[in-house]
Amino acid sequence: MTEPLCPLFGRCGGCSIQDVDYQEQLRQKLSRLNEILNIPGIPVTADQPFGYRNRMDFVFHKEGLGLREKGAYDRFVNVDHCPIASEKINSLLSEVKDAFSDAFYFDVRRRFGAFCYAVIRATGIDSSISIVLNQKDKKREYWTERIRAFAESSGAANVLVTLIPPNRNVSVADDYLVVKGRDRLKEEYLGFRFQFPVQGFFQVNVAVAAKVHEYVLSLLSRYDSSQSTLLDLYGGVGTFGLLNSALFKDVVILESYDPAVRCAEDNILENGTENVRTLCDDARNLKNLDLPSPLTVILDPPRSGMHPKTVERLNSLSAERVIYISCNPKILSLDLEKLSNYRINSAALFDMFPQTEFFETVVELVPAAGSHSAV
Repeated sequence: MTEPLCPLFGRCGGCSIQDVDYQEQLRQKLSRLNEILNIPGIPVTADQPFGYRNRMDFVFHKEGLGLREKGAYDRFVNVDHCPIASEKINSLLSEVKDAFSDAFYFDVRRRFGAFCYAVIRATGIDSSISIVLNQKDKKREYWTERIRAFAESSGAANVLVTLIPPNRNVSVADDYLVVKGRDRLKEEYLGFRFQFPVQGFFQVNVAVAAKVHEYVLSLLSRYDSSQSTLLDLYGGVGTFGLLNSALFKDVVILESYDPAVRCAEDNILENGTENVRTLCDDARNLKNLDLPSPLTVILDPPRSGMHPKTVERLNSLSAERVIYISCNPKILSLDLEKLSNYRINSAALFDMFPQTEFFETVVELVPAAGSHSAV
């Protein structure tokens, strides 16, 4: 055991194992993954154990602005500085706390009030603050003007007002107003430039995410795929598809969230990757997609895993290999059991979420003996 760096540890619901020495954290995570995959020699990759998060969703509450208490949805702890968040995020947090110390906070029990969340994001080259308001609050226009005035002097490049109904406990929505900058953020990976929606998903640990991309690129570089197609499934803004595009004849990015698809299209143009195209559709409709052979699949599904229809279609594809990126070991285990036409060829662990029990896994699958597919 070790002394937690954060004085809120134990009360705050964010970090769960900050009292465990970091090397021991890595050993425990590897042990858990070994139990699931049962293969020897899984490499472990890590970076900085603190200051890594590029997104934090802070909650407005009676005492100020902070995070939920451990195991509670209606109790909160004030946060002045979060040690796992980047320094830019902590700086912007101070700005919001100072500017809105009188905020009419949203009471989660009574479903009444104005200010719900402050979603703060900071990439290596960009930043945003999204103030989430109850769309039914009678003084919503007044608070919006207050946020607009705050944006003028804020250190955030982009400031948004996001509106949510009082019966939904979410921190992102399609109903929003840009009061400064724009509704996209910029980031760079391995010399490629990416845009992604402020309201959308992007990896919270850029340093380790870059290591994941380096690993996947090196993994696929072992094979001659110059006449093959790459399917980037759950492709988001196209990071995996674009970064590996030089290895393939063509690349298809399949993503269901339209704002992410539009970003992916702009990312294709900005990076000059002419062999990449996008499709806006749900992964469960994969059976409707006519895919050529030979085929490689990279899939990075949400924490809940894949829809059964997606698994069924993947099993029927003549894929030479499938690269499964997972942030949920339990769901990964269940999905791998269902992907019966494939076997594990290699795996690697990436500590994307230090001080928590979560981690990222990259599993390389190849056709199982006796399956319809052939490497």
